[in-house]
Amino acid sequence: MSPLPKRALLAITSYHGPFYPNGDNTGLYYTEALHPYTVLTAAGFQVDLASETGEYGIDPHSVTKTALTDADALVYNDKQNDFNQKLAQIKKASDLDPTAYGLFFASAGHATLFDYPKAKGLISIAESVWARGGIVSAVCHGPAILPHIKDQATGKSIINGRTVTGFTDKGEVELNLMDKIK
Repeated sequence: MSPLPKRALLAITSYHGPFYPNGDNTGLYYTEALHPYTVLTAAGFQVDLASETGEYGIDPHSVTKTALTDADALVYNDKQNDFNQKLAQIKKASDLDPTAYGLFFASAGHATLFDYPKAKGLISIAESVWARGGIVSAVCHGPAILPHIKDQATGKSIINGRTVTGFTDKGEVELNLMDKIK
């Protein structure tokens, strides 16, 4: 087997519609993409950002003063920052070569619950990474994509028979969002 490319695809949700009880939209939870991007680039990975449609929106709750550390706020407000530049030029998953990646990371936000389960382009890339022995990972609500990623050898989900963690139901109850995600 050929060595895997030291290149990661950081998946971003395309959904950016109404969600919160007050009518606010949901979308990408900013730091749940920023932090993995920072760690992966520091580890020497090339990182591409892609969504299913080539579009995204940021969850406004993720960029409040209480949600961002001072360091995160500096990055968020610097439109010239590499991460923000990549977000501004986000790629469409179906336009990418799945074999270019050795790592797939599904970032999060409640919005992932709406589009990740049907995100054929992102799922295809993750399946290719998995089939070649790469890493498929996610954070918070990002695991919503995992049941739909199939192991090409077995035809079953890559999480079949495995324990997976994600955002807790308790958190959804505390945020008064449980009815929206059921």
